[in-house]
Amino acid sequence: MSDFRPEGIWGAVLLPLSEAGNIDLGALTAMVDMLCQSGVAGIYTNGTAGEFFNQTEAEFDAITAIVLDRAEQAKIPVQIGVSNSNPRVARDRLKRIAGSGAVAAQVTLPDWWPPSAEERARFIAGMSEAGQRLPLVLYNPPTAKAHLNVDQIAALRAVTPDLVGVKVAGGDADWYAARRAKLGELSVFVAGHTVAFGRPLGADGSYSNVACLSPSGAVRQWEQIETDPIAALDLEARFRKFLHEAVTPLARNHGLSDAALDKAMAAAGGWLPIRPTLLWPYSGASDEMVAAIRASAQKFVPDLVHD
Repeated sequence: MSDFRPEGIWGAVLLPLSEAGNIDLGALTAMVDMLCQSGVAGIYTNGTAGEFFNQTEAEFDAITAIVLDRAEQAKIPVQIGVSNSNPRVARDRLKRIAGSGAVAAQVTLPDWWPPSAEERARFIAGMSEAGQRLPLVLYNPPTAKAHLNVDQIAALRAVTPDLVGVKVAGGDADWYAARRAKLGELSVFVAGHTVAFGRPLGADGSYSNVACLSPSGAVRQWEQIETDPIAALDLEARFRKFLHEAVTPLARNHGLSDAALDKAMAAAGGWLPIRPTLLWPYSGASDEMVAAIRASAQKFVPDLVHD
């Protein structure tokens, strides 16, 4: 088993789409190169922002091949997300990437029917076996049907040492106290807009929504947490105001998904050319919405907006 333990700011691989609504693999290659040059600790595929829930197996394989190749050339570590609501498909994906050069695989629990504790343990054990001891990172977002607490995460960690990290919402000071007491060396990644609060308490990094707006800016904030924690917390507070004013209302009033919001922030941030559309049948932000997001970012977090 690898001794890999993730930390720091990792950037999400988004999906640039053509006018016809297909994944533009040429634009994807260019985007991965830009992400690798941004200073992030690593990159990862097929999180929510990467629309893992709406890919064919051919698309998954093509994305994986491009990202592994470009990350290897840039000497940037990469985690491959193999998540699928069908656990057997997820397991097959993991088998295909075992030995590929990825430093870890990200997985979600089976999600059509909430798995019991026994089923969760069986799933993690089976994924560990399929990955041939490739380190695993469990992605357990607030939208998951099986939303795990610290004790339930610890129980899965006890199943296999291949589970090296989790991506969770985090919590308050009491939640972090439980994290320190029960999760030990397991890497705990939290949302980008909470990591300045969480890092001193036990957050090891973020698969960052701040990095959707600005990968290099998210990295600067991570470094700032140690060098100037007051400034880092100030940026976090300003980013929350930006989310409240410009991003959260798009979900509340227009029904946009988290994937749509992340892609809209990337389009507004100006660090890469990307359209805010999502794979069919999901709605993305309009150009007017992206412009409003950019204006709000320039108001609250101008240090995260690229010219």
